[in-house]
Amino acid sequence: TALILFTFSILHSGYTNAQTKSKFGHIDSQELLEAMPEKVEADQKLEAFAMQLEKQLQAMTTEYESKVRDYRSNEAVMSDIIAQTKAEEIQNLEQRIQSFQQNAQQSLQKKEGEVYQLVLDKARAAIEEVSKANGYTYVFDSSSGALLYQPEGDDVLALVKKQLGIADAP
Repeated sequence: TALILFTFSILHSGYTNAQTKSKFGHIDSQELLEAMPEKVEADQKLEAFAMQLEKQLQAMTTEYESKVRDYRSNEAVMSDIIAQTKAEEIQNLEQRIQSFQQNAQQSLQKKEGEVYQLVLDKARAAIEEVSKANGYTYVFDSSSGALLYQPEGDDVLALVKKQLGIADAP
């Protein structure tokens, strides 16, 4: 990241001298997101979804524990075929629980992306509007160091590669 910023500043310094002075700004995007009412709503939606998944997992776990207790307490009086059938039921339930946990984790991640995307889009649009309106050339995220806003410009990667003698791959 430091090398990229260094390279950027070298390339940009020539441009800055030839053009008007650049105006830099920064914002803590985490602080912004925490202050947005939409994030509270997104947090609530995600928490409600997670609680639904947790209830389902708890129900499956309760069923599993009940079957294991029943099996252990009656194992001595069960015929071999009944014991084998009940053991298979317990094993199948274990596999269902593991599968549910994996699917639930994926569903939770997907839901997180969905509920927070609108908040992120709104924040990004506001940053862009404020940056343009106040004449900022570049705005950096002080919480991550990422570049959040920049003017349209030419990608100079090919020129720098040429300067360094790096050929483009076919």
